[in-house]
Amino acid sequence: MHFVSLAYAAAQPGSPNPILSTVIPFAIIIVVFYLFLILPQQKQRKKHKEFIESLQKGDTVITSSGIYGKIKNIGEKEFTIEIAENVSIKILKDNIISKA
Repeated sequence: MHFVSLAYAAAQPGSPNPILSTVIPFAIIIVVFYLFLILPQQKQRKKHKEFIESLQKGDTVITSSGIYGKIKNIGEKEFTIEIAENVSIKILKDNIISKA
């Protein structure tokens, strides 16, 4: 009988909807994650893509591994950079982090 009275108490008119009280905190958490994690990452990726597209032959760049070099050739997905006299390497465009 005790369980029946608990179930009846939860379903009384005028009490807040238990589904809304469960869904609203999850919705708030999703919105917060989007605003503070996903949106800034998307902006950063867009900014990096624009930076990569602005690079030209002759620019001195720094790779994500700390290698300095001068762009000698631009491919579809990679750059050829000269890191020393007559020493060139190919590196993916996403691994360029800044101009030197």
